[in-house]
Amino acid sequence: MSRLIKTVATKILTPIAKIFNYFHKPLQRLWAHSCLQAKINTQLEPSVVVQNCPEIHGTGQITLGKKVDLYRDIYLETQEQGQILMGDEVVLSRGIHIVSYSCIKIGTGTMIGEYTSIRDANHKIVKDSLIRYAGHTSSPIVIGSNVWIGRGATILAGVKIGDNAIIGANAVVTKDVEPNTLVAGVPARFIKQY
Repeated sequence: MSRLIKTVATKILTPIAKIFNYFHKPLQRLWAHSCLQAKINTQLEPSVVVQNCPEIHGTGQITLGKKVDLYRDIYLETQEQGQILMGDEVVLSRGIHIVSYSCIKIGTGTMIGEYTSIRDANHKIVKDSLIRYAGHTSSPIVIGSNVWIGRGATILAGVKIGDNAIIGANAVVTKDVEPNTLVAGVPARFIKQY
């Protein structure tokens, strides 16, 4: 009996498992792509690769260019007038949070490392009010083209990052970064021009 089960598993179930594995990832990506399309207010390009449907909150004012790669566990939120605009060939790695109350623009070819946080708003502090009910202030964030943002970085409201800049891992960017510049640290400081 044991030999019969082994023969059935080898000759029938193994080929079925191989067929399933062959089609599993493409079908999962197709589902994630259509899931994302249903949650945003703009047309999603067929060339966008979605590993797993991002968590989308708010108004869905999100625009993605061509050949954008979205990894797993991404959180995108747009509130009030907020919008998220991504150019072509942007890469968002796993666990990224992007929250916009104003506007966040990400240029062509920019790569953003795992667990990075990009937020264009801050909570207001109002006397005799809980912070959660005090509202927000916001200021747009502009990230240029071909920027590399290292793992775990934080980009705060009102920041402009120039083309070809590099943001070191775990940096907290509180002010503008010039093009072709490497910054790192908390808060992020100039390291070198290249």
